[in-house]
Amino acid sequence: MVPGPDAAGEVDLIATAVLGCPAVVALDTGGLRMVATYLPGRRVVGVRTDEQLVEVAVVGALGVPVTGLDRQVRAAVAPYAAGRRVDLHVADLADPSVVAVPVPVPVGLTPP
Repeated sequence: MVPGPDAAGEVDLIATAVLGCPAVVALDTGGLRMVATYLPGRRVVGVRTDEQLVEVAVVGALGVPVTGLDRQVRAAVAPYAAGRRVDLHVADLADPSVVAVPVPVPVGLTPP
């Protein structure tokens, strides 16, 4: 089932709010259990919602305690949670001053 336009707006608002947290480097797919919302023509990685739950998967900033990261993300999501439980998955930690640039993989080759 594809979320309706209201859900799409909600997911975008949550993603923007979470990315505004100083302790968050990026949104993440969440590993083996994909945290993403599929919308017409695009996918919002790191946020999934339903009637009872808001799931967020992030890459946290190195040096920030996980409790601080948790507080920031929950505060950012709170206006959109509307009484739903908020689950936070910290998929990785990274230095926020280092920006990873994806390297294109030629067709037919598998990335290392």
